Amino acid sequence: MPVQQLVDDIAGAIRSVDQSGIPFKEFRPGAGPYGEPQLVKLIAGYLVSKCGDRYSGARTCRNPDVLIPGKWALEFKIVRPFGDNDREAENWSQNLLHPYPGNVSSIGDAIKLLARDGPEQRGVIVICYEHEPPKIDLLRLVEAFELISRQLLGLPLGDRCSAMLRDCVHPVHKRTTVFGWSLHAAQG
Repeated sequence: MPVQQLVDDIAGAIRSVDQSGIPFKEFRPGAGPYGEPQLVKLIAGYLVSKCGDRYSGARTCRNPDVLIPGKWALEFKIVRPFGDNDREAENWSQNLLHPYPGNVSSIGDAIKLLARDGPEQRGVIVICYEHEPPKIDLLRLVEAFELISRQLLGLPLGDRCSAMLRDCVHPVHKRTTVFGWSLHAAQG
């Protein structure tokens, strides 16, 4: 399955969560405030129920975040520079850029995926929430992730695919962009 199809389907899942009107905890409605484990669980459920022909058996796991047996092993990260209260969060960019094995950044996730056994393609998914128009250009962060991954660490990161959702429900997280990359690991 092409990475772009995967990214488009994940964006569809996020749109469904966003439009459901169900707030996460005490936050305002919209997909933006959901925590990573909670959002990933909803995404996996959507993929199975709405796109079951492509995602049969998809489930959340500890490692990887989502396993689609025989197809994909996926790690997810959320990038949210502003909170529900519209204040800039501290340390929000380290979810992507911390370049060391064993940490919880997307780079650490990529390293972990490359060490994983199994026949599945490996993929990194990053979900970015922004204002409309953005107050902080998250594309710079995404490009920095690619630069560090490829040039400094030599990770076999594939081409970037993306899908953008505009007019999201949350007043701060009005734009959502889903980015996805495959990792070209030896299969086995």
